Amino acid sequence: MPKSCSCDLRQRVIDMVESGASRHEAAEHFGVTVSSVVKWMQRWNESRSAAPKARGGSTSPLEWQAERIVAVITQQPDLTLEETAAELRRYRIRTSRSSLSRFFHRHDITFKKKACKPPSESEQMWPERADVGFESKGCLTRPDWCFLTKLLSPPRRLLRQPSGVA
Repeated sequence: MPKSCSCDLRQRVIDMVESGASRHEAAEHFGVTVSSVVKWMQRWNESRSAAPKARGGSTSPLEWQAERIVAVITQQPDLTLEETAAELRRYRIRTSRSSLSRFFHRHDITFKKKACKPPSESEQMWPERADVGFESKGCLTRPDWCFLTKLLSPPRRLLRQPSGVA
C-alpha cells in the first residue's frame, strides 16, 4: 500500500482551493489525483485537519478478555493450545488455536514445545539435570542448560569407582 502524502503537500493543496482555485486545478498543479484533493477537502471541512487518517490498527477481540485468558493459563499451565481454546469456550470466549497463539506471542507468553518426559538413566546419574522438564509441559528450563546441547555420554570421572572402595 502506498504511503500517505505529506501534511505539507496536503496543506498547500487545501490553501490553493481555499484561495479560489478549483479542485481540478489544484490537483493538476501539485500532481495529485482529483479524488485525493476532494477527500482532503472533505476532511478539512469536517475536522479542520490536513493530517492523514490512522491506518490499520485492528484489535483482537481476545485483548478485551486478556485478564481472564491469563488467569486460565496461570491456573492450568500445562494445557496445550487446543485444550486452552476449549477451556476458554467454557467461559464463552470464542477463539481458535491460531488466534490464541498470536495472543500469546503478543504478550510474550511462551510454552515448552515438547511434552516433558520422566528422567532417563543418564539424567538420574547427573542429579543437577534431573529436575529439568519433568513435572508438566509448561515447565521452565534452567537458563544455563539447553535441550539442544545435551552431553552424549556422562563424564568418565562419574563412571569410575574410587580406588580402595569395594
